Amino acid sequence: MLDPQRLHLGELTDAVDAQLREWSASDVVSRVWGMDHTVWSEDPEPELADRLGWLGLSATMRPALSRLAVLAESVREAGFSRVVLCGMGGSSLAPEVFYRTFGAAPDHPDLTVVDSTHPDEVARVIENLDPLTTIFIISSKSGGTLETLSLFRTFWSQVVAHTETPGDHFIAITDAGSSLEELATDRHFRDVFTTPADVGGRYSAFTFFGLVPAALIGVNIGRLLDRTDIMANACSPDTPVEANPGAVFGAVMGQAAKSGHDKATFLVSSSLAAFPVWVEQLIAESTGKDGVGIVPVADEPVGDPSEYARDRLIIHIVVKGDVDPFESLIEQLEKDGVPIVKITADSAYDVGQEMYRAEFATAMAGAVLAINPFNQPNVQQAKELAKRAMDGELEAGEIHAVGPDEEAAIDEWLSGVATGDYVGLQAYLPYGVDDQLEAIRAAIRSVTNSATTSGYGPRFLHSTGQLHKGGANNGLFLQIVDEPQAEIPVPETDFTFNQLIRAQADGDFQALVAEGRRVLRVNLGSQATSALAMLAQTFEGL
Repeated sequence: MLDPQRLHLGELTDAVDAQLREWSASDVVSRVWGMDHTVWSEDPEPELADRLGWLGLSATMRPALSRLAVLAESVREAGFSRVVLCGMGGSSLAPEVFYRTFGAAPDHPDLTVVDSTHPDEVARVIENLDPLTTIFIISSKSGGTLETLSLFRTFWSQVVAHTETPGDHFIAITDAGSSLEELATDRHFRDVFTTPADVGGRYSAFTFFGLVPAALIGVNIGRLLDRTDIMANACSPDTPVEANPGAVFGAVMGQAAKSGHDKATFLVSSSLAAFPVWVEQLIAESTGKDGVGIVPVADEPVGDPSEYARDRLIIHIVVKGDVDPFESLIEQLEKDGVPIVKITADSAYDVGQEMYRAEFATAMAGAVLAINPFNQPNVQQAKELAKRAMDGELEAGEIHAVGPDEEAAIDEWLSGVATGDYVGLQAYLPYGVDDQLEAIRAAIRSVTNSATTSGYGPRFLHSTGQLHKGGANNGLFLQIVDEPQAEIPVPETDFTFNQLIRAQADGDFQALVAEGRRVLRVNLGSQATSALAMLAQTFEGL
């Protein structure tokens, strides 16, 4: 049975009810399933009606289960004990959620997701790598993702040094006809999986992008799709719109954003704790454009109810049997009139249900906001500026060093926070500094009462980066860079990872400036760990 979502909407109730009546009268759910572009736009824009293949994936992917099982068994028999997945955005986030939610089953390889170009992070993966017992998944929808190909070339060079059949250690996942498919054929990869062209990257969790790595680590794919099917059926035209969980959630998110409650804050119990990182990309990249957007808030440290402004929409998801760490916070926010959506899941396998609910809801919220939820017009902007930075054609922009002058710069930057703003941390750093970033987020929220977000660069460029530049100008951004310890060339190219990540940071900074965003840059220098701790202390002392 599908547990109904419970709505505590207060002042939003009338607007949501009116939206659902309008959708019922216009038969909007049938039109969505009929791939009618007029749900979102009178004009048949690119990446609109031809990006709805995700609607039926929980059914259409079932014939692939036997192929996935054969692959998983062959990988185990070959003695591989580790899977390294190289991908960005939609190619990496769903596998990460599946791994963090289920772990690796007994006698199945462990999974490492590599979606960073920071040389210290790449060096750490290489240091812990046994090329002979590792199989690599190279995952890119377009086939040309610069970060993914740079990582591929790096790991290919590692494997080539140890075996005469390096292709046996690689699997490609990409769209048919891409350059990655050609590369995989030329280098005799173990397998190549092509994905539907009508499914965008952030909606691709139930394509091979999500299911291949899930199968290799022993996730019960059949059970995952069974649970997802329940939600897909509930979101079908057979369900009245007022009982359709995806349509109702979409009406809530869209109307909440239009009413100023545009900070969709996810508070999720432990069994589905990885879910917000995935849904963050889905919502931010889908809705943050044309000067509007919904700001997803994931993994924010829990604070006092007084620190949560009325611009929030709370999505509270609890798995039965989990301890609910947010119960008292939710009770007070409900009393304060903050709109809340409450969802109860049966088990961790309901992550599939929640992914589908969020996909359908995000598409419907796009209809409310009158935007195309399937394109990402500002992503290319940062890529082009990063390329110019790589070519030496772009100035880096002002960077503050950690020191006495930093506090004054921070004070000046934060003085620009206004009601309805949010603050985003952009950490072009190696992973593993979550505690320090959380401390900075908590300090900023305590001082400003603003919602906060955080992302590692360049990973967030394929996620929330679209919202930062294409959404409303209500974000302040702290870009944190360092001077990496490692110097790692990218094989088969004339550049290093050091040049790549700095160019990506410079390009994103200039893209933000070009859009009139309020951004502060801080360079931690070569002693990044201690400098980041000092930075956190500075914020905590504000």
